[in-house]
Amino acid sequence: MANAPILETERLVLREITEADFERIHGYATDPEVVQYVPWGPNTEQDTHDFLARTMIAAVAEPRLEYVFGVELREEPGLLGSVGLYIRPEDTDQAMLGYAYDRSAWGRGIATEAALAMVGTGFDLLGFRRIWASCDPDNQGSRRVLEKVGMTIEGLLRRDLVIRGEVRDNLVWSILEDEWRDRTNPSRRRDR
Repeated sequence: MANAPILETERLVLREITEADFERIHGYATDPEVVQYVPWGPNTEQDTHDFLARTMIAAVAEPRLEYVFGVELREEPGLLGSVGLYIRPEDTDQAMLGYAYDRSAWGRGIATEAALAMVGTGFDLLGFRRIWASCDPDNQGSRRVLEKVGMTIEGLLRRDLVIRGEVRDNLVWSILEDEWRDRTNPSRRRDR
């Protein structure tokens, strides 16, 4: 039985992740193309089990510092990826946006639609002042998602990450609560 949705968009259902999602998550977490720009993966089975355990523990933690949801198409059940907001305990009025998707979801607007839902939740329900993300400068797909969400580049962290032995740069992006309000409420823009 599928979990009840946490968030729904026009096409998507975002829900809590369970152990039953292992095969789908492990499928994309072992794909070298999916993980080429991130410091984790390709996953072993233990890595994927560890991710699932951390995610399920975080879902019931008090206070909750990680909101990580599985993403499915409403008309085509089956996990396509995950999207999450990650909060640092010392700075709880901002969060990092992160996501990973199976290649079958790429180029279909799924990552953007889910990211928009999460950013809206972060500002509208969780009361964040800022949501940020980072991506490798060469990751064109992720850059497009962050642009479509309304984020702007804050800066380039040079030689910031080591990914499978290669030192890589890292772009930091963000959107502020008032920028989100202006973006989602056209009358606010006219009133300024």
